[in-house]
Amino acid sequence: FKTTEQVVIEGVNVAKRHQKNKRTRSQGQIIEKSMPIHISNVALVDPSTKKPTRIGSRVETVTKNGVTKTVRVRIAKKSGKDI
Repeated sequence: FKTTEQVVIEGVNVAKRHQKNKRTRSQGQIIEKSMPIHISNVALVDPSTKKPTRIGSRVETVTKNGVTKTVRVRIAKKSGKDI
């Protein structure tokens, strides 16, 4: 959700919600629902240690077909490996 800066991740922040019966013949039920959490509480996983890490960037020069370009590469802060 862009306006509230929240995300929904399956299996995280699960809440139980009671649902009334919609027709006279069906029963009410309890539904488990994934609720949104703020985006600042979400972290990417480091590829080598499998633990949460911060993200940084590194500038590299890449030559492809005789053309040199500068490219920003995302890296994990803990291990320094590319993501």
